[in-house]
Amino acid sequence: MALLLKNNLDTRTHDGVRIVFSDKFIKTGIIDKKFGKLFSKLFDYRQKGDYGDLFDFDDKIVLPLVDQVRDFISEVNKCMT
Repeated sequence: MALLLKNNLDTRTHDGVRIVFSDKFIKTGIIDKKFGKLFSKLFDYRQKGDYGDLFDFDDKIVLPLVDQVRDFISEVNKCMT
């Protein structure tokens, strides 16, 4: 969201953030496609965590994502400067 705000891109929904992020940063090659896929996966997990019944995040789901998320944050930070 901060990246969108920095670039004066507005959206009113969480799904809108995903769409605008993809259109403006992934499809244009500013941010690698692998991070677009990761962002979508994390978004889906967030939806399941917020709205899914009996969905629980365990080590098998979370731990493989930690390094990927660190890399994603680093990539986004490069675009923030």
